[in-house]
Amino acid sequence: MLKIGHTVTVPPTLRGQGPDGESETLSVPQELETTPGIPQDSQTVTFYSRHYPIESHNVEHFAFRVWLRENADIKELREKHEDEQKPVITASRNSGELAPTGEPVPGKDLTREIKAKAMELGFAMVGMTGYDPRYTYVSKRKWVKPFPHVVCLAMEQPYEETQMIPGPAAEAKVFETYRREGSQGLVLANYIRSLGYHAQVQNPNDASAALHPMFVAAGMGQMGAMGYLLSPHFGSRHRLMLLTTDAPVTYDKPVDYGIHAFCSICQVCVNRCPGRALMREKVWWRGVEKFKIIAKRCRPVMARYAACGVCMKVCPVQRFGLKPVLEHYAATGQVLGKGTHNLEGFEMYDMGYFGPGELPRFGSDFFHIPEGARDEFVFERLKEKIASGGIPEGPEGDKVWTEFRKEIKESVLGPVNYEDSLPDIDEF
Repeated sequence: MLKIGHTVTVPPTLRGQGPDGESETLSVPQELETTPGIPQDSQTVTFYSRHYPIESHNVEHFAFRVWLRENADIKELREKHEDEQKPVITASRNSGELAPTGEPVPGKDLTREIKAKAMELGFAMVGMTGYDPRYTYVSKRKWVKPFPHVVCLAMEQPYEETQMIPGPAAEAKVFETYRREGSQGLVLANYIRSLGYHAQVQNPNDASAALHPMFVAAGMGQMGAMGYLLSPHFGSRHRLMLLTTDAPVTYDKPVDYGIHAFCSICQVCVNRCPGRALMREKVWWRGVEKFKIIAKRCRPVMARYAACGVCMKVCPVQRFGLKPVLEHYAATGQVLGKGTHNLEGFEMYDMGYFGPGELPRFGSDFFHIPEGARDEFVFERLKEKIASGGIPEGPEGDKVWTEFRKEIKESVLGPVNYEDSLPDIDEF
């Protein structure tokens, strides 16, 4: 039996809608102890945010997004989801403009009321921290309101369908969870306004910033080896969303759940990734110590296999919950389920079943996908037309140049309306 280093009390507000409303205690073995939240150098994080600010995937990898919309194996499912989300995303962006509908009670802390309402609306987890503008995407700054506090919200993804990853049935539930979360976020924002304060919803498919640092700061989990937040009750089986507000709240604190050290030992997701996109060792990246995903190996698989998610499926914390995983490790020194078909097996619809130690093989051109931001994409497409003689003289050629100027302008200034742009589906 391993020596226990410390215990963590997990409140009901991080455990979803189950009948048990009591807190849960986790025992973290001494050898898994690292630091609360995530190791980082705040000065370096600030340096990068000023000189090399981050951008959303939808903007930074525009060429891939265009390619994905035409080549995804779940194209119809994705397009239906995007169409249904457009009005909700527009309402979310505009929610920061709405005035409070009630009168505030001077000096009253609203943490308890907001958390209770969030759980009532079906959120699985809710935590509070300060909004960190260092993580705001460049293209989203024009509509993000400067509210100081952030309500970190997570909605559980259905368990049974998650174990069916990768496949359309699982991804359909992902989209369903996103839609439910976005709609309920608007309801929660209305509630906060009724208490006399402002609130802006950051729709899960249109996030204003990198979410994970704020969820970690709010004590809602730690970053796993697959790049997901691992929460104590659901692992990576959740979808995340921010809501910013000026309502007075008390911040939660980052927690050491033992996940950083455990992931370095476990490595199941690293071993089972079909694209070999996960790194075995943590690196320092933009001032944070983390496992870095090799995106060029990840995206091609996600695009062709229903957004993949094998790393989520095979994570023992997702499958069994952190408490059983820690207890098993403390008792045996072993990772619960590792090496078994029950945890590690998965099926890819045109390649068959892969058990422990087995991985699919892809052709050499499988990982060659379009890259670049929108301006790069527009220029590359123009160069191809010129090289192939696709720009005739006269009025027809003039139309090509007119369209080129329009696309370049939009790549710099952005589309006039949100409906003219692509939703930033939070999967890549």
